[in-house]
Amino acid sequence: MPMNTKLVDDIASAVLYEGYLLYPYRASAIKNKQRWNFGVLYPREYAEKQAGADAWKMQTECLVIASSSATLEVRVRFLHLAAEGAVERELDLVPVEVAELAAGSSVRQDFAEASVELEAKVVAEDVFRIRITILNTSDQSASTRNDALFYSLVSTHTILNIQGGEFVSLLEPPEPLRDLASACHNIGAWPVLVGEPGQRDTMLSSPIILYDYPQIAPESPGALFDGTEIDEILTLRIMTLTDEEKLEMASGDERARQILERTESMPREQFMKMHGVLRQPPGARS
Repeated sequence: MPMNTKLVDDIASAVLYEGYLLYPYRASAIKNKQRWNFGVLYPREYAEKQAGADAWKMQTECLVIASSSATLEVRVRFLHLAAEGAVERELDLVPVEVAELAAGSSVRQDFAEASVELEAKVVAEDVFRIRITILNTSDQSASTRNDALFYSLVSTHTILNIQGGEFVSLLEPPEPLRDLASACHNIGAWPVLVGEPGQRDTMLSSPIILYDYPQIAPESPGALFDGTEIDEILTLRIMTLTDEEKLEMASGDERARQILERTESMPREQFMKMHGVLRQPPGARS
């Protein structure tokens, strides 16, 4: 089954911007002045001064069943925060054959702000353990967390795609691979299968705990950045903001302005769709 690119991109974008802005979406709100995001990799010098409280590297380990000619593609995505808004960044590694990687030719690519290391090891017949390590290599010094954030990789996550093989679910691995799946060591990362249910060629290593094949609810009118599955509550709260609060929201971050415009122009039938939907969770038995 070919990769559903839009479905994967939508989930990855939701991860990228989770926590980016918090209700009431005003720059003057304390929780938007003192940003708290998932998947932040700080400059090494700053992180080491924090005695392990803040990370400067992320590690993903997962399993893939692959042929000798299987090719692995890796994309690392994150945000760079700026005084006004944020800039999306993507780092693409050169595609590499898994067998070649496992033979000892590990890959390390250095970018302006980060280094990405890719390794593979044979752990069973036709089964490989993939390891991806992301390092913030910024040499900028910072004395405070807020200063360090401007040189950090924010909402860092990785998208892996395999051609000629399939990834193994770490949440529900087949019995023969259960011990190997349990031995995968992830640091600040949570790898899950993404795409259409049953598809196994793409994995998202997220800084947020997810289940396999996460989906964006079709009732959601757009990103609200402030937690999953609470669109109705946040929409109601935005509607109750004062004119002064709405003015500040509209004149600040561009994405905050878009939230306000979308909420104020939302048709009643769209709002009602966010209320009272019951779905069976993935993996649940009927």
